[in-house]
Parts: sequence; structure tokens; C-alpha cells
Amino acid sequence: MRHFFLAIILTCWSGLSVAQDVANDAVKQVISAQIGAFQVDDFETAFSYASPRIREVFGSVERFGEMVQAGFPMVWRTTKVVFVGSRVTANRFFQTVIVGGEAGQLYWLEYEMIDLGEVWKINGVRFVPPPETGA
Repeated sequence: MRHFFLAIILTCWSGLSVAQDVANDAVKQVISAQIGAFQVDDFETAFSYASPRIREVFGSVERFGEMVQAGFPMVWRTTKVVFVGSRVTANRFFQTVIVGGEAGQLYWLEYEMIDLGEVWKINGVRFVPPPETGA
């Protein structure tokens, strides 16, 4: 009987891992697609990846584009994108991304993603400090 319960627990655990992997892949695709849209100044497409809350806050593609150009130029004209880690809480997924600025500097960003059923949307981006490394 104990082996039966262990088998059920392991099956559920592996199912959660697969679900998180699928979410992780979907989140990376959304972030990559938005960054790709920024690269060609397609702010309308980039805005389509924003959550309803973000769309409401900015109200228009033009205001959203202005915010990105002024506040996140390293995303608008990135030279590098590296996905480095993620975490999940409730229906939110947080993806850490390193982006490269035009002058070669690296920026650590955390994307907050929300699951709207069959699609993930970007619900915010914030700067985060890089992890401390031991000497």
C-alpha cells in the first residue's frame, strides 16, 4: 500500500513538473515575441502581449511605446536576451531575463506573467539586482 501512495505522489509530482515546463516555454515565447516586435518598432504587436491591466494603464499603443523607449531602451533595442530563472506563485509566473544594452551593459529584469486561460500575458517588468556571487 505504501508503494501505491508513493507511485501516486511521484506521478503527480512529475505532472506538475511537465505543466511548469509547458508554462515556462509558453512564457518564454511571449517575452521573445514581444522583444522581437520591439526590435522592428512594431509597438502594436508588442502591446498585444500586455495584460489587460497594462493595456488599461497605458491606454494606447503610442503611450506604451513611449514608455518602453524611455524607461526600457535596453528591451526596445536589446543586443542579447538570456532567460535565467523562473518562479511560480498562484496564477502568476515570474521570469528573470538578462538583456543587453546598446553599450554592452547587462540588465536583469523580472517579467510578471499572468495566465489568462490559454494565453500568457505580460503584467509588468521590473529591474532586479543580479544574484550575488561568492568570491
